[in-house]
Amino acid sequence: MASVMDIIRLPQLIFFFYLSIIASIFRKLFPFFLPNKSCLSFTYLSDFALSLYFKFYCGLQSCTINLDDNQTILHFWIPKRHELKKPSLLLIHGFGGNTKWQYYPQAGSLHQEFNLYVPDLIFFGDSFTVKPDRTDVFQAECIGEGMKKLCVDNYSVFGISYGGYVAYRMADIFHEEIDKLMIMSSGICFKKDEMVEEVKKLGNKNVADILVPEKPEDLRVLINRAMFKPPFWVPDFFLKDFINVMYMNHRNEKMEMLQNLIHKESDSNSLPVLNQETMILWGDKDKVFPLYLAFQLERHLGEKSRVEIIKDAGHAANLESPHLVNHLIRSFLLD
Repeated sequence: MASVMDIIRLPQLIFFFYLSIIASIFRKLFPFFLPNKSCLSFTYLSDFALSLYFKFYCGLQSCTINLDDNQTILHFWIPKRHELKKPSLLLIHGFGGNTKWQYYPQAGSLHQEFNLYVPDLIFFGDSFTVKPDRTDVFQAECIGEGMKKLCVDNYSVFGISYGGYVAYRMADIFHEEIDKLMIMSSGICFKKDEMVEEVKKLGNKNVADILVPEKPEDLRVLINRAMFKPPFWVPDFFLKDFINVMYMNHRNEKMEMLQNLIHKESDSNSLPVLNQETMILWGDKDKVFPLYLAFQLERHLGEKSRVEIIKDAGHAANLESPHLVNHLIRSFLLD
């Protein structure tokens, strides 16, 4: 029997599917009318629609921050007006598109109770650097400095997957500014031998090629592993379009970030124990980072942490179970 979320998602999938078909046919038949072919890219149009959604529905505005004489540029979505009566919440995305694609279910709901700050990680969206550093620590330092330039001196952080690594480092570096921490589906305590075993499950697939796909079949593998209930069918031309818009820009730098993360040995002795109260959220069907990693992280952090399991959800639990995730965020941060 279909769930309520399946019923809600079906019209969206049908609409997006036919929109992409119409755009592709028009682009083939009338290329001379299209000096800029991106105007009929499904992904480009969807990204533009999400920008309008963030701006007009969520009350956010686009903001670019120059950290160090144009060497590092950070792009944020920030409140049009920071309200002192509201707590501030920083949302950090993972690999897989920019921050709008990963956090639209949270932005649409949580902007009413929080001052939301939603950055693009470096080499995603409109954020970039000319510096050679590719570590999660560098990402954490940049976003923390960006929050300082925005004059936000007290806030909580929510990080998904790779964004969880960054959020964890931020909580250590900026411990005076960060009040509470929420980590979702992030293999912070992944040991080298455990990672090797998980990679074996991919067969002859390269994990970096899946997380930064260049071919439709690799993106399809990523979608199927990230979601417990992936879309029933996605045509190759749509996947290729998404790859061209979301992954090809700064692809080499993203690969370097992944290689840094994959080859970094997780050592609980060097991993800091945080002072913040921390909630660890995990989908019980996560096929990217196994569920036992949530309890490893809880044991490492001690009594100030707790685990919340989201049933029938995969790695992208915030997209598959947005109402429950939003409820957990509210209950944890507004208690």
